[in-house]
Amino acid sequence: MVMVMEDIIMSVYKEPVENVAKSVSSIIAQTYTNWEMLIVDDCSSDDSFYKIQLIASKDTRIKIFQNSQNIGAANTRNIALKKARGKFIAFLDSDDMWNKDKLDKQINFMLLNNIAFSYTAYEMITDTSLNVFKVIKAPKKMHYHSYLKNTIIGCLTVVLDREEIGDFEMPNIRSSHDMALWLSIMKRGYDAFGLDINLAQYRILPNSNSSRKLKAAKDVWLVYRNIEGLSFVYSLWCFINYVVNALIKRM
Repeated sequence: MVMVMEDIIMSVYKEPVENVAKSVSSIIAQTYTNWEMLIVDDCSSDDSFYKIQLIASKDTRIKIFQNSQNIGAANTRNIALKKARGKFIAFLDSDDMWNKDKLDKQINFMLLNNIAFSYTAYEMITDTSLNVFKVIKAPKKMHYHSYLKNTIIGCLTVVLDREEIGDFEMPNIRSSHDMALWLSIMKRGYDAFGLDINLAQYRILPNSNSSRKLKAAKDVWLVYRNIEGLSFVYSLWCFINYVVNALIKRM
């Protein structure tokens, strides 16, 4: 397989340095080696940036930047996207991890099948013990209307072919900006194809409480109404399905 360039986008804001170190180590360990990692610190008020600089110094393929002011995760990722040079784009949050063969298997899957938008299965792990809470399987295919009802695509698993899709950026909303981006790409005519192999670990944080889930649900509703411009009735139908599928995913 020809190793085309892959850019990995990471936004960081006051993340415990041990979590960032594990995330970055999972990138360095990749068997697919033609990658560049772009880490952007969103003006953390602690010493995160300086500690991450030490982590980044382990590998010349890692580039680190810092915002002059706090601008949120979506805009921070967009800054990294503007600096990206690769054909493929992937995202990894600063507390999540990849299996060492994630890029190898996923990019091979995309090249062999002429796919521009792919995602994989992943594990939900506990914050402290790293025990597996649940494996989230990857449906074979998601299109615009199916994804509106089931936001099952994990941002940490997505790889996009920017040469095929064209330029893109995440809408500037508090959460669900990845959902809004996937929908915008699907509206361009690119369905998302799932590789149902568990290749990543999503960390369940202690503060993932009911209040946070309600805020995320509210943002999903705002995506329906304010970004996608769906009717109230269709938005309600999609939202009911979204809630049911979210509950199933967490059970």
